[in-house]
Amino acid sequence: MDAALIIDEVRLTPVLISDPPLLNTQGVHQPYTPRLIVEVLTRGGVTGLGETYGDSKYIEIARQLAEALPGRPVTDLNGLFPLAAEVCGASRATDDRVDAGGLRGVQTADKLRLSVVSGFEVACLDALGRTLGLPVHAMLGGKVRDSVEYSAYLFYRCAGHPGAAGEKDDWGAALDPAGVVAQARRLARDHGFTSFKLKGGVFPPDEEIAAIRALAEVFPGQPLRLDPNGAWSVETSLYVADQLAELLEYLEDPAGSTAQMAEVAAAARVPLATNMCVTTIEEVPEAFASGAVQVVLCDHHYWGGLGRTRELAALCRTYGVGLSMHSNTHLGISLAAMTQVAATVPNLDFACDSHYPWQAEDVITGRHVFRGGRLDVTDAPGLGVELDRERLAVLHRRWLDDDGAMRDRDDAAAMRVADPRWTAPAVPRW
Repeated sequence: MDAALIIDEVRLTPVLISDPPLLNTQGVHQPYTPRLIVEVLTRGGVTGLGETYGDSKYIEIARQLAEALPGRPVTDLNGLFPLAAEVCGASRATDDRVDAGGLRGVQTADKLRLSVVSGFEVACLDALGRTLGLPVHAMLGGKVRDSVEYSAYLFYRCAGHPGAAGEKDDWGAALDPAGVVAQARRLARDHGFTSFKLKGGVFPPDEEIAAIRALAEVFPGQPLRLDPNGAWSVETSLYVADQLAELLEYLEDPAGSTAQMAEVAAAARVPLATNMCVTTIEEVPEAFASGAVQVVLCDHHYWGGLGRTRELAALCRTYGVGLSMHSNTHLGISLAAMTQVAATVPNLDFACDSHYPWQAEDVITGRHVFRGGRLDVTDAPGLGVELDRERLAVLHRRWLDDDGAMRDRDDAAAMRVADPRWTAPAVPRW
């Protein structure tokens, strides 16, 4: 093995980034959200970048894995998975509640490790690409498209954070159909998006139905999606699906389990999508065999990186299940990785989600720019992004100065600032 490809050091930098007061069924986003920046340094003097969730439970695993990597080649991507299992402990259920950070179903140690490995795998690919002078997409088999389409991600939101905390913005509140439409108009104007996804599960279903209808009037014929994150019963899911059958491209996670989704899918006249029922390979057989989902929203953070994202895409192709991409509160490194793998997947059937327009802060030197709702796929070596070390230091200092209140995302705790009696609602909420 060429010594230039041997990992010499791994640096982990947790940061807190500003986040708007976006609402979901769990509560409201905190003023700041944690992310973890991964740097893999090779003996050849090259540094590769990765990014993943930065909550304490992820950092603990990441530190163990980082200590075990020096001396191993950046090309040993498959070896990351057994290594993580070896140094980070056996699989066990860690939480029987919905994962508030990713809203992806029940947490397990396996899922946490996969999310950590994803950041390391991307950093290794970035280092390898920089060393060889190749873009990441070339190491994944080559791009099949020169740009990737993204969807506007709409949220009900407050004008400001409860208690006037956090950074200010000029978006204002969006608490009714008019507010949602105004938000969509701005995202379409500024970024050229032509499809729209509304995060639901916040208000009673009829109010969210009204918001989708209002969007359909302003953007006739353009793709619309609604995602209540499993907040509805089967009966309510079928009611909403019937009301919006002619308007929705797909209905995402209306009910909270694979069995419930299968029951809805059997009678609904609109396709069902998920990023909650299918987030690991082990969850695929039941969901596909029962017809519970017609679209899977993959997320390289969930699946363990870009290689396993492509494996999921192959499964979806094989079984005739549609494919899109999920997004959470991410920075430019993750968006670059997401775009690179999306460029290589032949069966990317829908525009990808992205929170990125909501993030005012970043750790890369130049922000990604959407044109016509799309991101160009760079052919620069690696991910094609550079780390802004000055900005990274500022955001890390914020993390260091935090008293621990925001190092772990908790949307219900953020909501309790406004309503001390608030608890994350039981599912189904309606």
